[in-house]
Amino acid sequence: MKNITITLDERTAAWARVYAAERGKSVSRLLGEILQDRMREVRDYNEAMRRYLAKKPLKFQWVGSRPVREELYDRANLR
Repeated sequence: MKNITITLDERTAAWARVYAAERGKSVSRLLGEILQDRMREVRDYNEAMRRYLAKKPLKFQWVGSRPVREELYDRANLR
């Protein structure tokens, strides 16, 4: 584990101590868990975005100025 130092104003520090104590944790452990959760959310979001952007765009055959209805609602194209 790596130690870091953070600076908080008195009001925020007091709130953090109470909030952590209500959950039976130290402020350090509480902040560590919050940061781990946020890191996981960002990683999952970036992975989902990477997968989405890697997909090939849908291709429709245009008849006139609009796509054919059957092509729009063909579920195989949406997978």
